[in-house]
Amino acid sequence: MKSKKEIKKIVLAYSGGLDTSIIIPWLKENYGNPEIIAVAGDVGQNDELDGLEEKALKTGASKLYIADLTDEMVDEVIIPSMKMGASYEQYLLGTAFARPVIAKKLVEIAKAEGADAIAHGCTGKGNDQVRFELAIKRFAPEMTIIAPWREWDIKGRDEEIDYAEAHNVPLKISRETNYSKDKNLWHLSHEGLDLEDPANEPQYEKPGFLELGVSPISAPDQATYVTLDFEKGVPVAIDGEKMKASDIIRKLNKLGGENGIGLLDIVENRLVGMKDRGVYETPGGTILYKAHQCLEMITIDKDTAHMK
Repeated sequence: MKSKKEIKKIVLAYSGGLDTSIIIPWLKENYGNPEIIAVAGDVGQNDELDGLEEKALKTGASKLYIADLTDEMVDEVIIPSMKMGASYEQYLLGTAFARPVIAKKLVEIAKAEGADAIAHGCTGKGNDQVRFELAIKRFAPEMTIIAPWREWDIKGRDEEIDYAEAHNVPLKISRETNYSKDKNLWHLSHEGLDLEDPANEPQYEKPGFLELGVSPISAPDQATYVTLDFEKGVPVAIDGEKMKASDIIRKLNKLGGENGIGLLDIVENRLVGMKDRGVYETPGGTILYKAHQCLEMITIDKDTAHMK
């Protein structure tokens, strides 16, 4: 681990959200004005990447890399996990799927840039800090890791907004829409605000809450049929049209979202030892997992199925 004085160049996992937006000026202030290289992993979050470079540079980064990681995430992580039926307390692992792929790219860029440290915006009470840091240590065990949430005295998202306003950091959110969200091709998660109280029903019907689809109440009252083709457990076609797995997920997201498929509201047990309430949208993934389970019903022998 290098001391603060030794750190001259930092690679930051950058999404442009509230956390990572204020981390750039915070690192400048607290680490002796180092060079900050922002890295955004494109894992299918689409419009969230719009204007990201301008924002990163305006808040103090020297450059921004946008790494296209969607197909790597789908082919090397999501599809093998789907074949195994991997889930955690009903959660289909949307955030978890993306983190190791992003962390691997962070290390590649940090080594290429000669960086002294890698920083991330994960909180000190969540699973993401573990996902990122274990992956970074796997590919660069000697690399210094900076986790501002474990260092600074900022207590919550309201104080983050205060810091952003004081440092002229542009934000797309307000205090009223300030859910903690994570989005990629596979899912969208919602945490915080009214969801902190498990007694509060998610505001599925409130405009803007759901982003990948509609609630079952607003979904059509007639069936939508879809046919999926698999080869050796891997999805290869939808309604007879051959396409790569990531495009199948995109199409299923649209179909599932329009029909109110894939909403999950749970209080889960985090790896770090506390409970957390989350609402997840996984429309395409829910369909894909179900289709693969149906495939197994008719192809896998009893003993193998029971062992699995």
